[in-house]
This record gives sequence, C-alpha cells and structure tokens, in this order.
Amino acid sequence: MPLSERLRNFLDSRRAEFTLSTHPKALTAREVAAAEHLPPKEVAKAVVIFGDGAYYMIVIPASKLVDLHEVRPVLGLAQARLASEDELARLFPDCELGAMPPLGPIYGFPVYLDTTLAGQDTIAFNAGTHREVLHMQMAEYRRLVSPHIVSLAREPVGAHGR
Repeated sequence: MPLSERLRNFLDSRRAEFTLSTHPKALTAREVAAAEHLPPKEVAKAVVIFGDGAYYMIVIPASKLVDLHEVRPVLGLAQARLASEDELARLFPDCELGAMPPLGPIYGFPVYLDTTLAGQDTIAFNAGTHREVLHMQMAEYRRLVSPHIVSLAREPVGAHGR
C-alpha cells in the first residue's frame, strides 16, 4: 500500500529525508520493532489524548506507556483522557486504526515527544498502515514536527528489574 496522499504531500512539501520499509502485519509498536529488527526504544508510537476540548499527540517509545497521571500537569490541562477508537477513526481517516504516524502537524495536533525517545539518533514509526514504517534521523523528525520535549512515559507494570 503506498503512502497516503496526505502523508506523501506533507513529507514532499518539507523535503523530508526518510526511508520507507514494509514488513508483515504488526499491530503493536513492540511488534513493529520486532518486525523491523529494531530496539523498541527507537520505535515510536503515537498516543492521542483529549483534554480541555482539544486533542494532543504524545509520542513515546514502543517499550513504554503514557503516564496519564503526568499528562494533565505537564500539558496544563484540567482534564485528560485517551482518545477512543471512534475518535481515532474520525481523526485519522487515511490511516488504519492504531497505525497513525506521529506527525501531528498533518492532522492539526501539537506533538509532545518523550525525552527518552528524543535522545535517540533515529526514529521509526507507522506510516499509516500496520505494514509500512518510516525511518528518519531524530533531527529530521524534530525539524518536521517541532515537538515539545516532555517526560510523559513510564515502564509498563512488571517491567521493572528486567
């Protein structure tokens, strides 16, 4: 499946430097990391939050979870929750459910990039499908997205001490 017109136009208009790879269907960010033979800390997943009447995109490593207790104070919100699957389908009509690229400007969302991922040299993420992945230098991603760098990720429960 080729890149969506919206994604292709965004990347082309900004003269983005990236590579695109295809792998067998992978539904989770951890599965994407395995399929791409990458450490989960280099594979990004986009988490969409709804708070105070607006949507926000939080980008974290595949190996971590969003710390919902930190979202409200860090983003300055009175209330916040995860976007529902129905909302995601409406917000990302050109993407397979759960495979949206962490490129908030395409969809009009501010992006909050977790500090642990921001420190990586490269980033890889779904390109709108569960089979295609964009790879780029972190500096290039930051140029394209202008994310706010924050600390909003935590280890999954039970992952400590491994």
